[in-house]
Amino acid sequence: MTIATSNNLRFDWVTITYMAFIHLGAMFVLLPSNFSWKAVALVLFLHWVTGGLGITLGWHRLVCHRSFQTPKWLEYFFVFCGTLACQGGVIKWVGLHRIHHLHSDSQPDPHDSNQGFWWSHMGWMLHEIPSEEDMPRFIKDIAEDRVYRFLDKYFVPIQVVLGLLLYALGGWSFVVWGIFFRLVVVFHCTWFVNSATHKFGYSTYESNDHSKNCWWVALLTYGEGWHNNHHAYQYSARHGMQWWEIDLTWMTIQFLQLFGLAQNVKLVKEN
Repeated sequence: MTIATSNNLRFDWVTITYMAFIHLGAMFVLLPSNFSWKAVALVLFLHWVTGGLGITLGWHRLVCHRSFQTPKWLEYFFVFCGTLACQGGVIKWVGLHRIHHLHSDSQPDPHDSNQGFWWSHMGWMLHEIPSEEDMPRFIKDIAEDRVYRFLDKYFVPIQVVLGLLLYALGGWSFVVWGIFFRLVVVFHCTWFVNSATHKFGYSTYESNDHSKNCWWVALLTYGEGWHNNHHAYQYSARHGMQWWEIDLTWMTIQFLQLFGLAQNVKLVKEN
C-alpha cells in the first residue's frame, strides 16, 4: 500500500472549492454588523460540542482507538457531534486515521509530516489521494452500521439544517459565526494535530515517528496535543500522562465513568 506525494497527484477541485467556500464565508465575521457577544459565545460552545465531544472524544478516542466504551446511543450522539464539524464522512475519517497510526511519518501515511508542514496540515486533503486497497479492513467495525453510514453520507445536509436553525435563532450573525467561522477554527485545530504536533514540542516516549507533545495544541484540542504520548500508547484513553499535561477529554471520560457511561477504559499501566 502506498500514498503518492503531491508531485504526482492531481488536485481535488471538489474539496478545494468546499474549503474555499467555508473559509471565504468565515471572513464575514470581519463585518461589524455580524458581531455580537452572543455569537462569540455560540462559537465557543459549538467548538466544544463539535471539536471536543465530537472529533476528539467521539471520532478519535472512542471510535478510532476504542480506548473506552459507551452505551450505543451515547456513541451515536458523540459521532453525530463530530459530524457537525463537517470534516468529511466519519467512516473514511476513521479509516484514514487508523492508517496514519500504522504508517506514521512514512510514505503510506496520508499526511506524512516528512513532506512538509503544509502537506501534513491540509495540503494532502486538496489532492486526489488514491483509494486505499486496505481501507475495508480498517473500518470493519463501523462500515455496515446504518447510523454511521447515514451520518457519513449526509454530513453536509446535516450542517445546512444546523445553519437554518441558527438563522432562526440569531439571523446571519449566528450563521457566519456559528457555521463558517466555527468550522474554520475547528478545522485548523484538528489539522494542527497532524502538522504542529509532528514538528513542535518534546518527546517523552519512543514512538518511531516525529510525534511531539505540544502544549498549545493540547489547549486548542482538549488534550490531543500530547501527541507523542498518544503515539506511544495509542489505545490509552488518557493522553496527558503527567500532572501538568492538562487533558480535558480525559477529564470528560472520568466524568462519564462516574455515571457508568464509560466502561472498559484503557490506560497505560505504571511501571
